[in-house]
Amino acid sequence: MYKTLKSKSFFHYSLIILLFLLLHSCSPLIKNNSTVQINPNQFEGTDIQRIQSAIDAAEGTTNKIVIPSRNANGTNIWLLDNAILLPSNMTVLLDNCTLQLSDKSRDNMFRSTNIGIGIPDPTWNSNINIIGIGDVYLKGANNPRATGDAHRKLTLDPEKEKNAGNWRVSYGSDAGKEGMKQKGDWRNIMILMAYVNGFKLKNVTIENAHAWAISFERTINAEISNIRFKCPETQMVNGKEVFIANRDGIDLRHGCKNFRIDNISGITGDDFIALSTLGLYSENPEGGSINSTMVSSRTWSGAQDDTEQIFITNIVCKSSTRAVAIRANDVASINNVFIDGVMFNGGYNAMLIGGKGYGHDSQPGKINNIHAMNIIGEGQSLIQIEEAISDCSFSYGIYKGSGDNIIKYNKIDPSETSNVILNNLIKTQK
Repeated sequence: MYKTLKSKSFFHYSLIILLFLLLHSCSPLIKNNSTVQINPNQFEGTDIQRIQSAIDAAEGTTNKIVIPSRNANGTNIWLLDNAILLPSNMTVLLDNCTLQLSDKSRDNMFRSTNIGIGIPDPTWNSNINIIGIGDVYLKGANNPRATGDAHRKLTLDPEKEKNAGNWRVSYGSDAGKEGMKQKGDWRNIMILMAYVNGFKLKNVTIENAHAWAISFERTINAEISNIRFKCPETQMVNGKEVFIANRDGIDLRHGCKNFRIDNISGITGDDFIALSTLGLYSENPEGGSINSTMVSSRTWSGAQDDTEQIFITNIVCKSSTRAVAIRANDVASINNVFIDGVMFNGGYNAMLIGGKGYGHDSQPGKINNIHAMNIIGEGQSLIQIEEAISDCSFSYGIYKGSGDNIIKYNKIDPSETSNVILNNLIKTQK
């Protein structure tokens, strides 16, 4: 009897110790939510519903989700009918996965939660990260409903339209459909961030964006690195090659400051990287409208809407237009842009500084302190200057094109510029 009681007591005591150890070993999961991995396969619904549910669950807890390569529906692709909306303090880890906009989608792939239709005055978001691990692909739709910017009319046959003299066109399966908007807008941008303080995008390949691949409005303190573009100006749709307009790579619009853009490569149908403060006098300047390629207001509110402190390094690209284009209207400034290392094939110029034809001309000195070095390029010239820029320098460039001038002044006399230093620029044969 004594032995039996002792045996039971020992058993109970051992069980208590075991439970204590188990609880102790699990305590990091209980006390520290950051050790819990949240991914869309833990939720139900369509692909976009599951991804958004994962983000909702992570917000305020882990503040991080992982999108794996394997989709619980049995595929290796995540098809998105509308945008993934990212709140503040959110990190999305893309683990060797492929995300693609579906043929139903007429929306961005990623967008910050503070912007969208009917939001004229966004509040600020902060600390948003999209980080690729391994081989990550972000793809446009196989048969996109709409492409191009807000000036492009949708058509099923862009080549026919262009042959008829209608150049402001772009492909879209919504063309001619009753009740469907017949021009492009900001929803055609693959990754769209506005009023964001602190953003990182790293290590992704972007294919066949519907217009600009990545665009920022009034975003500060951003790092963009190790991005590859496969966005030529045509795409095969149902066995036919069609024209897709405005396939820029990276665009910085109003009020972008403190950017580091490094190690970007690939092909785009339009400007590979563009810094633009344009559209200040448009008919519909308000934000939150779909009558624009900007989701926020196109008005200029002062120095906070200037673009400045931009560092661009290690660019290897092919484009139908330019590697780096800088354009501003009369009142806005683009300043303190530092560029080191550009290898450019095709198009017009490796760099465009100033750009006429976009409204009121930039005033003397508004575009200033643009400093570029180690530029190699083809095209009509290495660098084209179209505005009265000041305090700029261009050093150590090699022009391999067939044009007569390394530096081309277009619609402006060199005497209208101020303190532009040219150093060690040479022309060579291909």
